[in-house]
Parts: sequence; C-alpha cells; structure tokens
Amino acid sequence: MTCLGEEVDAVKKAGADMIHFDVMDNHYVPNLTFGPPVCLALRKRFQDLPIDVHLMVSPVDDLIRAFAKAGANRISIHPDASIHLDRSLQLIKELGCEAGLVLNPATSIDCLQWSHHRLDFVLVMTVNPGFGGQTLIPETIKKITKIHEQYPQLPICVDGGVTTENISSLATAGATEFVAGSAIFNSTDYAQTITSMRQQLTP
Repeated sequence: MTCLGEEVDAVKKAGADMIHFDVMDNHYVPNLTFGPPVCLALRKRFQDLPIDVHLMVSPVDDLIRAFAKAGANRISIHPDASIHLDRSLQLIKELGCEAGLVLNPATSIDCLQWSHHRLDFVLVMTVNPGFGGQTLIPETIKKITKIHEQYPQLPICVDGGVTTENISSLATAGATEFVAGSAIFNSTDYAQTITSMRQQLTP
C-alpha cells in the first residue's frame, strides 16, 4: 500500500488530473485487483484527488455502494454486468458519484440510446478488459467517432493502449478524456510523458 501511495503521489505531482482505479473480480474479467479498502486508504491520503473507479465486476450493485462509501468520485460499469442497467446507473447517481457506461471493443453502442440520459461520460475500452500493457485495437477508433457523432454532448473517455503516438488520433475521433497506465508507469519521467501527451492534444 505504501508503494501504491507513493506512485499515486508521483503521478499527481506529474500532472495527472485523476486516478483511474481498475477493479477486477476474476469473474467478469480474468484478473483480480483492488477492493474498497484500498480505495478508502487512497481517499484518506489524497483527500482532494478525484478517484475514477472502473468496475469490471459482476454483479455490480453491492460494489457500487462499497466504492461510493470508500470515496469514489466517478463509477463506471459495463452494461452486461448488471441485470438492470438503468437501476444500477441511478444507484451511482443517488450515491453522489458521476456515472459512466463502459463499452468493450465488440460491445454495440445501441445501449446508449436508452441510457445516455443517465450518464456523465462513456468509457470506451480500446483493448479487451482484464490486463494492462495491451496494444490499442484500431477498429475502436471508429466507434469513438460514431459515439461522438450521435451524442456530441457526451464526454468520451478512452482506456487501453493510450500512448503519445495515438492520443492525437483518439482526440480527433472525439475522445475528451484519456486513461494512460503503462505509457506513464513504464516511462522514466512521468511528468515528461504526461506533458508530451498534453502537447499532442494542442491544435
């Protein structure tokens, strides 16, 4: 936990806007990561840092409650991980968090037609969820473009394989928020990497 706190502190000082917290249950995705106690510990240490929780779990409602209580600011869920998606999105909002819907690479955007009024953002997975360090799937860029065309007011966050080399293309397609893991943590200078990414977004 100490090392995690130090890394969070390092990327915060390097210019990160928020911490993206990937929660995996070894059921919905083939990996197991953090639980609410880790989120709570980070909230106590970094009281003003926004925490963005991506739930790759099924079922989701109990963990929505747990992570909201643990200090999450935003919670995003997958449409196929909830039996009653509208109810789960309402729950996130009722608990005082921003609500996001996560679309895997092969997931249709059709569900946005019936849920976009509940959303603060949509999270487009540009890799298959479950593991870090993957290469961005090029076809997902077309999905970002389509979502932006149909829902121009809906913020689009992208997660998976985001690098200094492709972040500009993602922004051009319509993305407005970018989750970068390996590209930052595998670099030798977090601040330089984040600055370089921001420079790619400057017209």
